[in-house]
Amino acid sequence: MARQGRALVFLLAGALLAATAHARRQDDGYFEAIDHPAIGYGARMPTDPVARLSARLSDGSVTLGYDADTGYLPALLEALDIPVASQLAVYSKTSLQQAIISPQNPRAIYFNDSVMVAWPRGGFIEIASHDPHQGVQFYVLPQQQFGPPILMRRTDCLVCHHSYDTLGVPGVLARSVITGPHGEAMPFLGNYLVDDRTPLDERWAGWFVTGSSGTGRHLGNQIQPATRDLNADVTARATSAGAFPDALRGYLSPRSDIVAHLVFNHQIRVINLITRAGFDVRLAGAEQRDVAATAARAARDLVDALLFVDEASLPPGFAGDAGFAAAFAAHGPSDGKGRSLRTLDLHTRLMRYPCSFLIYSDAFDALPPPALDAVYRRMWAILSGTDKDARYARLTPADRQAVIEILRETKKGLPGYFGPSS
Repeated sequence: MARQGRALVFLLAGALLAATAHARRQDDGYFEAIDHPAIGYGARMPTDPVARLSARLSDGSVTLGYDADTGYLPALLEALDIPVASQLAVYSKTSLQQAIISPQNPRAIYFNDSVMVAWPRGGFIEIASHDPHQGVQFYVLPQQQFGPPILMRRTDCLVCHHSYDTLGVPGVLARSVITGPHGEAMPFLGNYLVDDRTPLDERWAGWFVTGSSGTGRHLGNQIQPATRDLNADVTARATSAGAFPDALRGYLSPRSDIVAHLVFNHQIRVINLITRAGFDVRLAGAEQRDVAATAARAARDLVDALLFVDEASLPPGFAGDAGFAAAFAAHGPSDGKGRSLRTLDLHTRLMRYPCSFLIYSDAFDALPPPALDAVYRRMWAILSGTDKDARYARLTPADRQAVIEILRETKKGLPGYFGPSS
């Protein structure tokens, strides 16, 4: 009974926070774009990867097998081309199924460039899928063997996933929140919104993390007593699943890889910025505002994120799972010299060549032409050295030249001023 009471308290608290956030959002015109005819989030049928899979399930051209322990999860990941090695595990009660999430029963997240799939043992499957025009779409898949699997679109997820934290668009976010022994969030001890700009020592509270952070410290793997002193030192010690063997039992992998965390944190903000740029330019065109000026403003933040300009430096000694690194690298094109925008670095930064792999995404290519033009011109100004702002000094001449050469050979639709492919 006490456990049920705690669950009810968490659900009520979550509902109250969600309702408050929703009320603030409804009163803010900045968020009305989602219902504008130029966007049509609720009015138009989405074309994201999960919407396409749902159509194939409906017409019978695709089926999903059911596993006795993990339900539709393995088959769904295979159908969406999501590697099992991407598994991350979060144990803070900061999501839809918070009543059953805890350090003993975390929520596993699997992802590729455009889709994120989450599942806690005993719960249903949650999916976030990036639509090239409308932003992130949300679905659930009940874990029931009887009858065909049904991917149900959910808009109530927008209460949290359409906010200032997602840049005012339907998007994704990750939080680092100090967590108590039952998974309860303890934000008064630490509460951070995480992307690739976040310092390492503020990341991954409430998440399991396997692999080595070298000389650096993060907040993962920590379960705080309810009486924890606000000023106490919180550091990460565990670097392998052996430190918490029971927590990941029954999932598809024994890992929650540190490099997968880094990749996930990077793509969160880029996905939201791509959506934001598309929204802004489409709305400006529909309302007959200055499209070129709007596109130029949107391009600044997006290009900075694509080129890792504000990425937090990594300490020496980072090491993750070879399985994730191999799966991640396999999904990207390489140039004639074998160079790829999916080649990991991990010495002082995430990627060897500082340009995001999401430049190959369907959502990037679907940006309105004025937005694409502004992004490419901004990229060229920085990579060519025309823009001499000091904040771009971290991009060395060798970095810039390598990125230009890789893009010339691997990126379709690249403007001619980047030079001919070799």
